Order: sequence, then C-alpha cells, then structure tokens
Amino acid sequence: MKEALMRRIALSIFAAATGLFLSVSAHAQEKTLTVYTYESFVSDWGPGPKVKEAFEKTCACKVDFVGVADGVALLTRLKLEGENTDADIALGLDTNLISEAKATGLFEPHGLDISAVKVPGNYSDDTFIPYDYGHFAVVYDTKVMKNPPRSLKELVDGDPSQKIAIEDPRTSTPGLGLLLWMKSVYGDQAPEAWAKLKNRVLTVTPGWSEAYGLFTKGEVPMVFSYTTSPAYHMVEEKTDRYQAASFSEGHYIQIEVGGMLKGSSDKDLARQFLKFMISPEFQDVIPTTNWMMPAAETSEPLPEAFGKLVQPKKTFLMGSDEIAKNRQAWIDEWLTAMSRN
Repeated sequence: MKEALMRRIALSIFAAATGLFLSVSAHAQEKTLTVYTYESFVSDWGPGPKVKEAFEKTCACKVDFVGVADGVALLTRLKLEGENTDADIALGLDTNLISEAKATGLFEPHGLDISAVKVPGNYSDDTFIPYDYGHFAVVYDTKVMKNPPRSLKELVDGDPSQKIAIEDPRTSTPGLGLLLWMKSVYGDQAPEAWAKLKNRVLTVTPGWSEAYGLFTKGEVPMVFSYTTSPAYHMVEEKTDRYQAASFSEGHYIQIEVGGMLKGSSDKDLARQFLKFMISPEFQDVIPTTNWMMPAAETSEPLPEAFGKLVQPKKTFLMGSDEIAKNRQAWIDEWLTAMSRN
C-alpha cells in the first residue's frame, strides 16, 4: 500500500514537472515582434491596442510596441541604435523621411504585393508600405475664432494675438510637414515668412500630442494638425466645435509608412505584420483611432463625419530625395527665424 502511494506521489511530481517544462518551453518558443512607433499610436485611445489584439490572434506571437514622441524622433532613435536596434518594424515614418531612412542601411525591401494600397499620387515603394494618410491643416476653435485664416499667407500675416501651437520639425512629422508646406508655398522667402509667423506661435512642442492637448484644453485657439482631426470630435464628442481651415493654396499631405528592419530576428513574422497592415482588419481600425484616412480597403464604410471634412483643392508633396538633401538647411533657416527678437 505504501509502495502504491509512493508511486502515485512520484507520478504526480513527474506530471507536474512535465507540465511546468511544457509551459516554460511553450513560453520560450513564443515569438515576439517589436514595433517602434509614435506615442499616440500606442495610447489607450490609439490604434495600437486593437492592432495588437487582432494581429496576435493570427500570428501565435506577442506584439511589443515601443513608443517614442513622434515620427522624426523614431528615425533619430533608429539612427542612434543602428544595427543594435531591437526593432523588427518601424511604424510611423512618412514619405518625407524615406530617403533619409533608406540611407541608414537599416531597412530591407519587403518583397510583398502592395497593389491593395491606394493613396493620393499612387505612391509606391519597395521598402516602405503606406498604412494611412492625411492632409495637414490648421485646426481652430469655432467658439474662439470666427474668422480663421483661409490661406497660409493669412496665417503668416494675421493677428498676432490669435495664437497657434505648432510642432518642432526636428522631432515631429507634423512639424516637418509645416516646414515643407511653408517651403512649398514661399520658396526662398520662407525665412521671412517664419519670422512673421513666429509672432503668432504660442509654443513649439516636441510632438503632435502635446500641441493638440494644449488646444483641447483651451490654452490656444489654433493648432497645427490634420483635416481629419475634426472627425474625432464629431464622432466621439458629438460636437462640430473644432474645424479645419481650408487653405486656398492647397494642403501638404502626409503619407505614413511601415518598414522592416534588416536586423529583424524574425523577418517572416515582420513581413506577416506588413501584409496584415494593409488588410481590412488593420485598416478598419485607422479612421476612428488614428483619425487618418485608410491607405487600403476597409470592410466598413467611413463614418459620416469624414464626408464633412475639408477636401483640399491642391495637394503638396515634395520628393523625399529633395527633402533628405535640404532638411537640415531648412531646419537651420527655421531655427534662425524663430530665434529672432
């Protein structure tokens, strides 16, 4: 009887040990995909949580999002980390940064069919895949401003007492977008235009989230954002208080992209994510969490609010090679103009 009891105890210990081994082994074999992106993407209200949940159901893996302030800051971090980066995917660069990103030698062509992507200008690239887009705009508070600027010239030359929050082009893709928009319209006269606009700038923030937070708290009547931003307030807050100003010259576009790092520890998994990125499951999440336009087909129609947004009459978009060549010089112009007394 004692021997039988001892055998049962031994078997129980063996079973428990085996179960623990299998559990540990399974955990050890779980794949992890590390995605560098910007903070608003991974926030509770951003696309990150839903994207993570949806992709993990398909990949038998764990998605680890690493957030930085903004898209330009993302490229800066990758440059600093170099080949030692933990990132498998960079999500949140835009077409303005592509040439500079490729020049790092850190990215690898995706080798995927991206015919599903449909963005203005039919942008296509062998390394970076668009996942959303939006036109930059000045968003204003209709309760405070009855006559918002209707052109970039009116913004530059307008009443200095009506302030705007903008983003830093050194760290932020919207900030870079404004820099390029100003250069597209003013050309060699951009430094003079910046010197005038400086009088209307309440503050320059590192990223979009900080600037938009100041705006929604009522600390500034205008913010540099997107034509799609008012859709958030219409859908989530049931208000049309915040609107984007339609500019007569046209609007600069941002096309956001994702790319695979050459040093990825699991390139098949990275490609799987990039393919998922342009699927309806991912694209359905974008309009009402990232508040941008989807870059590929969705399974559901866009909310009605998107039909009420500003439709730019002209789209500005510089080539990424030109930007890579001149970005630092244009930033230096901006710094000089903004530091003048």
